[in-house]
Amino acid sequence: MRQAERAIFDLRRGLPILVRDNGSTTLIQAVEGLDDKALAELQALGGSQPRLVLSSHRMAALGFGDTEQPAAVSLSPLPDSKGLHDLACMRDARLPDGARQAPAGKVDRAAIRLLSHALLVPAAVACDVAAAQAGRVEAEMANGNLLVVDADIALKLGAGGPGALNRISEARVPLAEAENSRFVLFREADGVHEHVAVVIGDPARWPEDVPVRLHSSCLTGDLFGSLRCDCGEQLRRGVAAINAQGGGVLLYLSQEGRGIGLANKLRAYGLQDEGLDTIDADQTIGFSKDERNFRVAHEMLEQLGVSRILLLTNNPGKVEALQRAGINVVARQAIYGEVTRQNQRYLATKAARHGHWLHELLDEQDEPSSQQPESLPAPEAAARN
Repeated sequence: MRQAERAIFDLRRGLPILVRDNGSTTLIQAVEGLDDKALAELQALGGSQPRLVLSSHRMAALGFGDTEQPAAVSLSPLPDSKGLHDLACMRDARLPDGARQAPAGKVDRAAIRLLSHALLVPAAVACDVAAAQAGRVEAEMANGNLLVVDADIALKLGAGGPGALNRISEARVPLAEAENSRFVLFREADGVHEHVAVVIGDPARWPEDVPVRLHSSCLTGDLFGSLRCDCGEQLRRGVAAINAQGGGVLLYLSQEGRGIGLANKLRAYGLQDEGLDTIDADQTIGFSKDERNFRVAHEMLEQLGVSRILLLTNNPGKVEALQRAGINVVARQAIYGEVTRQNQRYLATKAARHGHWLHELLDEQDEPSSQQPESLPAPEAAARN
C-alpha cells in the first residue's frame, strides 16, 4: 500500500508510474499536465502505442452511457497532448471516427483509482511495456526514476480498515459560535488527507444523542463567503446549533467539491457558467455526482467514543452511510443556509437530483425525494439562526 500511496505524489508531479498485474507491466501517466514532450517520452520508454483510459462517467459524457466501468480507448493516430486533454474533460469533445473502446482491464481500473485519489482528472495514458523495452524499464526502476505499483493494491486505496486514520494533534480553539471548542486533527495513512473533529462543549455533559454534523470542506464558501453555495452559513450555523444543544461534534472533512478537490471543483464551476448543473458538470470532467466516502466520519466518531447521534444534515446519503457503518442515527435535524439568487439553482439541483431534504427551504412541498426513511424519526426544527 505504501507504494500506491507514494505513486499518488508522482502522478500529481506529472511523472509516469509503472503498474503491474500478473507479470504484465504498463506505464501510466495522468492526462492532466501532460505535454507533447512527456507523451513522446512515455511512448519511447514503453515501446508500444498508448491508449487513453477514461472513467465511466466521462464515457457517459462522451455519449457512451451503457458502461459502468472505466474504458480503454484505442486511437489511431494518437492525438497530441491537447487533443487527449480535450477528450479527457472538455464539454463538446467527441471520440474521433475509428476510435475503439473496450472495458478497462485491472491495470486501467487501477490507474483511474490512483488518479481519483490524487484529485486529478480521472483520465490516463496507458502504454504497455514491450518486451524489447523491459530492460530499460527495469533500469529506470533500479535507478529510482520509476515507481512500480501492484494493480490489486492500487485498487484497495481508500478502502479504510485498521490504521487507516491516525489521531495526530489537538488544541483548544475558541470559536465565535462556541467558545468551549477543541480541534482534534486526524490524518489518513496516505498522507494526503487531514480531517478535523471540532469537539464542542464538555463531552461528559453531552446529550445522550450527541449532536453531530458532517461538513465537507469548501474553501470558496467557508473561507471566502462564496455566494454560489450555502456551505459557509451551514458551517457556522452547525457549530452554533451543536453548542446550543449542549455540545457535540462537527466533523470538518477534507472532501472539497464532494470529493473531487478544489481544482476540479473550479473546472466544474466553469462548466456551470456555461449552463450545466453541478451534477452534469462533474460528470463532464469524469466524476460521479458524489465522490465522497463517509467511512472516515465513522472512524473519527469511533475514536471519539461517539456511537449514538442526532445528525444535523439535509443529505440522506450521510444518514445511510453512517447507519451502514454501525452508527446509531436516532434522529435528524435540518440545517439550512439562506437561499439567494446565486445559489438557488445549486440548491434546487441538490434537492431534485441528489435527493436532499430541502423541500421546506425551497417551498417544494411535492418534491418526490423529501420523505424521511421509515427507520429515522422526523427531523427536529431546522437550525437557521
